[in-house]
Amino acid sequence: MVGFTRTAVPALLSVVVGATVVCAGPAAAAGEPARAGTCAAGDLDLSVGAPDPGAGQLYVPLGFTNIGDRSCTLLGYPGVSVLGADRQRIGNPAGREGVTAGPVTLAPGGRATAVLHTTNGPIGGPCLPKGTFLKVYPPASKDAVLVNAAFQICSGRFTVGSITA
Repeated sequence: MVGFTRTAVPALLSVVVGATVVCAGPAAAAGEPARAGTCAAGDLDLSVGAPDPGAGQLYVPLGFTNIGDRSCTLLGYPGVSVLGADRQRIGNPAGREGVTAGPVTLAPGGRATAVLHTTNGPIGGPCLPKGTFLKVYPPASKDAVLVNAAFQICSGRFTVGSITA
């Protein structure tokens, strides 16, 4: 795993998942199961795993580990952009790939993954300059985490999958 550097962008967090509002708050009413609140950027340690190349494609796991002291839930897609050493964005943010998996509840120390996808070189177009950081917004968060990671978008292909356990 690659180390990371984190910076948070202050913002209020409100989360709407379908028609359900998910938030950390008081305990559930009697007879209802308690829900874990949405994982905030500050609850998560992000890491980038080893690339998995194959058939001209490149898949890179993006790990989310709960470093908080309570369970929290992730649902949907993270927002991901590649940044240069000057912290300026390179190319477009990642598009979404695949269908949304169900919610993933992370106990303290629990881990979830989303997979980044690009091509393994200039197959259908050129490669952009190699980035130094990934700027990652956990699902339903307006706060970003900056992760040290050399990543290069090639052939105009840059997507991210839904969070999975």
